[in-house]
Amino acid sequence: MHLDATEIIRRPLITERNMHRSEVRNQYTFEVVPSANKIQIRLAVEKLFNVRVTNVNTVNFKGKKKRRGMHLHMAGKMKKAVVTIHADDKIDLL
Repeated sequence: MHLDATEIIRRPLITERNMHRSEVRNQYTFEVVPSANKIQIRLAVEKLFNVRVTNVNTVNFKGKKKRRGMHLHMAGKMKKAVVTIHADDKIDLL
């Protein structure tokens, strides 16, 4: 299945910890499509932000069971990618 770069990257995750990572380690955190692999994430970030990616780390979060009345469903399933870019490059998220 071929996904476009804008479909792979859902949104940047902007937290105090992630902003510190971007300033100190040049790492940026994004929520990505759970089916995307590291190569697809690397190419999508390079295409969208015009930077050179040096490393990609991913984390899968399992969904939590939620109950609404008698019905039980899964919620909150997510995949997070921490992308390290070249020291000379910068992404302006704000």
